[in-house]
Amino acid sequence: MSSGFVEKLARYIFFICSLASIAAVILICGFIFSGALPAIRSIGLWEFISGTAWKPTNIPPLFGIFNMIIGSLYVTAGGIICGVPLGVGAALYMAAFCPKRLHPILSQAVALLAGIPSIVYGYFGMMVIVPFIQEHFRGNGNSLLAASLVLGVMILPTIISISEAALRAVPQSYSEAALALGACREEVSWNVLLPAARSGVLTAIILGIGRAIGETMAVVMVSGNAAIIPDTIFKSVRTLTANIVLEMSYSSGLHTEALIATAAVLFTFILLLNLLLGVVRIKS
Repeated sequence: MSSGFVEKLARYIFFICSLASIAAVILICGFIFSGALPAIRSIGLWEFISGTAWKPTNIPPLFGIFNMIIGSLYVTAGGIICGVPLGVGAALYMAAFCPKRLHPILSQAVALLAGIPSIVYGYFGMMVIVPFIQEHFRGNGNSLLAASLVLGVMILPTIISISEAALRAVPQSYSEAALALGACREEVSWNVLLPAARSGVLTAIILGIGRAIGETMAVVMVSGNAAIIPDTIFKSVRTLTANIVLEMSYSSGLHTEALIATAAVLFTFILLLNLLLGVVRIKS
């Protein structure tokens, strides 16, 4: 076969793969939003989003997801607060300070964290973090704090790997120029490397937010799943994903449609995060 034929064949194959990916996204969007429309028509968009009562067995049933939207935002924010400083700090150490012999070990550890199933994280949180909070603080341990800590650990691989790649992509001449001007390594790291890699680090944080807001099993196992707005970090919380997974197995009729509408709201959040990621990339 000639090289020109192989090149055209590869081009067509890659084009088909691209079309398949786009078609999958369109099909998912179509299924989610078309399935959500009946519930939105029956309940009302504003009542569905702003309602604070989720009582599918009530007569008439009440479907309001505001408490769960706030719960998802709280849990995600808590995970970012716990995970971002550790992740960026670890990436900075691995990119600028880590000895060459130690770096492969740390890289494998990060890869191992990325490969651990979410239910294992949830089991660890249920058996270690929840009892610790229960013993040293107040409440039953299944709380916003427990979910935030578990999510903080789960998003570490995403933040570390992408942030380290961004830091290593900064030209070496930047660091050499700063050192030549008398800056120490710590000053170079904070004042030169991080600002220069700002786009990549922000990308890592946004992807970490997407990972956190879409997590289900680990959060279900440690959050308590009470559909309330917690007034402290020691209170239970229910997220949008937890609401879907807890009730989809026995739902029917309008209840099922309301859960699909919940998925549509969650999907909208993910789309907005992807849009934000695109804006960050364009501005950088």
